[in-house]
Amino acid sequence: MKSVYLNWFTSDEQFKFYIQYGGHQEDMYMHNHVDFSELVIVLHGNATHIVNTEEFFIKRGDVFIIDGATSHAYKAPNNFRICNVMYKSEFLKLACPELRKSNGFQALFILEHPYLNIQYLTRKLSLPISHLDYISSLLDFMIEEYNRKLQGYQTMLRSRFMELVVHLSRQYEKQEGQGVQSNLMHLANAISYMEDNYLEWLSREEIAAKSNISVRHLNRIFQSYYQTTPFAYLQQLRLEHACMLLKKTNLPISEISYKSGFNDSNYFTRQFTKAYGMSPKLYRKHM
Repeated sequence: MKSVYLNWFTSDEQFKFYIQYGGHQEDMYMHNHVDFSELVIVLHGNATHIVNTEEFFIKRGDVFIIDGATSHAYKAPNNFRICNVMYKSEFLKLACPELRKSNGFQALFILEHPYLNIQYLTRKLSLPISHLDYISSLLDFMIEEYNRKLQGYQTMLRSRFMELVVHLSRQYEKQEGQGVQSNLMHLANAISYMEDNYLEWLSREEIAAKSNISVRHLNRIFQSYYQTTPFAYLQQLRLEHACMLLKKTNLPISEISYKSGFNDSNYFTRQFTKAYGMSPKLYRKHM
């Protein structure tokens, strides 16, 4: 398997973004993306998509995202034409708080983790032809901007990329169905709520209610996708916030504990040491 890097496609260190049309007439080798994500829109024809060890039939209108931990390839292409949008994760930071609260955005673009057991199939969108026409025109504009590189093209591409993200997020949310994909949408809702409120006291009952599921089901989908519990995920968010405060402020450890959602500074120190292998005080010293 071959590893692919974004700098194979662009040498611009200030603008980590690339977009192109691709036409595959022959089978494509198995590869993974080391330092970028790839949004793929199938514009014409069909092929077999190999994702890790599984195979899926893909056709015109299908949209999917391949993250760094996933290997993939194409075989048996038939008049197969796609558009590849390659981007670094920081491009998604342009999303405003309103969009980040969208279940479709969280499920399609954000939910990723080295140990996250989300199947490729749950992150695939099938666009109606009427919407594909709109997406195609948007991609035409973006590729022309990228190739001509007129003044302000980077700003224009960032703007149009976010327009593309918003539209696909909306369509993904409309596509919400039953079973696995429905679970993913509930998980996205829970994650979004927790990321917005992790510095406050949250109960499993409250998180489950905001996600429109039972506490038992909340625990089940967290275990299925993250191999952890909602409480452990919430605590990790708080510890990451504490790390930021330790690096960027001179606040006392006890105050950092409270500002990170912990009511007991001794408990905070024990959990921090368990997670990072050193005390908060030592962590700050090493930073």
